[in-house]
Amino acid sequence: MYKSIIIGTGPAGLTAAIYLARANLNPLVIEGPEPGGQLTTTTEVENFPGFPEGIMGPELMDNMRKQAERFGAEFRSGWVNSVDLSKRPFKLSVEGLGELEAETLIISTGASAKYLGIPGEQDNVGRGVSTCATCDGFFFRGKEIIVVGGGDSALEEANFLTRFGSKVTVVHRRNELRASKIMQDRVRSNEKVEWALNRTPIEVVTSETGIKGLKVRNNETGEEEIIEGTGLFVAIGHTPNTRFLGGQIDTDEHGYIITRPGTSETNIPGVFACGDVQDTRYKQAITAAGSGCMAALDAEKFIESLEHSSVQA
Repeated sequence: MYKSIIIGTGPAGLTAAIYLARANLNPLVIEGPEPGGQLTTTTEVENFPGFPEGIMGPELMDNMRKQAERFGAEFRSGWVNSVDLSKRPFKLSVEGLGELEAETLIISTGASAKYLGIPGEQDNVGRGVSTCATCDGFFFRGKEIIVVGGGDSALEEANFLTRFGSKVTVVHRRNELRASKIMQDRVRSNEKVEWALNRTPIEVVTSETGIKGLKVRNNETGEEEIIEGTGLFVAIGHTPNTRFLGGQIDTDEHGYIITRPGTSETNIPGVFACGDVQDTRYKQAITAAGSGCMAALDAEKFIESLEHSSVQA
């Protein structure tokens, strides 16, 4: 029986672990197949406070884990197949670990960026292929950049990337964009943005020095062409990692966990959510870490209330 179990080891989960461990609550942290979350696929992180020279994403996550371990957090690897949140203690079925029980549960399983699934893409993640303009745009100053996507997020990233790139080409498989009219108008008025609509990406083209461009197929003519660019930003959405919850936690239409405003509380008392699994807006390492702190403090307060009520009983 654990007082608290944290699922996920990104900035949110590790921050929650640090706070709970310092409160002598000895949390168990379950890390899945990608310990450290999305930051482990990022090369240099330059916008996390406290690192004036920047820090590599994997190193930052490793430091946060060591900090949590120093205060007594326990880490175990496993895949959470299912959870039973119908009553406390909550039960977790974890592949490789069996069944675990906890008085409180912190869900920090993050959201997985959707990729195109084309040749050359995964091989170059962190080496020219990115899903985060605010994380990596700085590295493409004066370069030609490609953004794939047609929604608000894609156009927002394209607009942002014009601060750095000499040219930003937006690639979308349809003739019409899904983005709101106000966002389209804003980006279309940006002289640095060019358009490659009604084109389907088919391959990331590389050279010895890195990414050279994106091969696309013109959906009208069937002809193939290469759009030049040294940076490729894929902005076709994220999928929150909530399937294992089996619908027991309230989510929005996209699967993101709904928390009570100003807290990390879910619809089930004793279950808290933090990081990208509940953040539909900011999606930054620092905001994830902050929400992890909130979840730990909320869980600590909940545990204290349980202990107080049992003493009174």
